[in-house]
Amino acid sequence: MAHMRIRQAAAVLGVSDDTLRRWIEDGRLAATSDEAGRRVVEGAELARCARDLAQDSPMRELDAAPGQHSVRNHFTGLVTALVIDGVMAQVDIQAGPFRVVSLISAEAARELELEVGSLATGVVKATNVSVQKPAARP
Repeated sequence: MAHMRIRQAAAVLGVSDDTLRRWIEDGRLAATSDEAGRRVVEGAELARCARDLAQDSPMRELDAAPGQHSVRNHFTGLVTALVIDGVMAQVDIQAGPFRVVSLISAEAARELELEVGSLATGVVKATNVSVQKPAARP
């Protein structure tokens, strides 16, 4: 079974090492020890916690229409760059640690009144999602 050390698990959840340790002490997250005696979190337990965090996130309130369409992949964040050129616009959204880039019509960007610093939600509906594993650390 996959497991992660405290620092890596904290980074995946977007919290500090100290926060993750408090959650373990409070029983919010289960941890075990690996063969070297270091604290680790099992991958399935980390996934459960990530789902719980996403469900309880105040960012969900910023989504304009949750549950009103079939698309489940919503990334709400700040517009960090906006380039309108002719008939197209490039919108960069920083959603937590993730950068989402969208090409939309210039007309749509103007209708949405997008500007750097405004909130926006990238809604992704894809028929093909590539998955890769990160390179192992030495």
